[in-house]
Amino acid sequence: MTGVGIIGAGRLGQAMARTALRAGRQVVVANSRGPESLASVVSTLGEGAAAGTVGEAAGANIVVIAVPWPRVGEAVEGLGWDGRIVIDATNDFDPSDLNGWTSSQVLADLVPGARVVKAANTLGADVLGSDPQEAGGRRVIFVSGDDADAKADVVSLFQDAGFAAIDLGDLATGGAMQQIHHPLAGVNLIRL
Repeated sequence: MTGVGIIGAGRLGQAMARTALRAGRQVVVANSRGPESLASVVSTLGEGAAAGTVGEAAGANIVVIAVPWPRVGEAVEGLGWDGRIVIDATNDFDPSDLNGWTSSQVLADLVPGARVVKAANTLGADVLGSDPQEAGGRRVIFVSGDDADAKADVVSLFQDAGFAAIDLGDLATGGAMQQIHHPLAGVNLIRL
């Protein structure tokens, strides 16, 4: 099975961990305070979840960045990315600091060698972490990225967890649609 590393153990990180576990993946959750601070989180997540260092989480095949936007740089600094898939689940609530780029394009510059996919940022953490089967359909999740194989792996992760994934294209176009104050931010759709 493909492992998923989660950098960030707050509400978003835990929601992504529940999603990955539902998809049958092993999960390593990490935060800046170290694995010993995550005992209760891992206990709550249950079988298949483990606490690790940020470096261990970054060593997974798929790595989710689930920290507040102002902390992204320090969270990914000094890690080797070696073609890993990095899911950008962040939101920049003040896009004036992006200089016309999407947050995912900025993140891609911070994780050289990684294949970045924007996903899991348009739904609230409670909705993202809950069962995506609803009203006879599946909750929609959006993905964007510049690497087709990376997007396919992320789509597979979400589909295995029960979501209906919709590919919005590249990081510039699709990523922009997913950002705060743009058309898909906060949209909660069910595909019947």
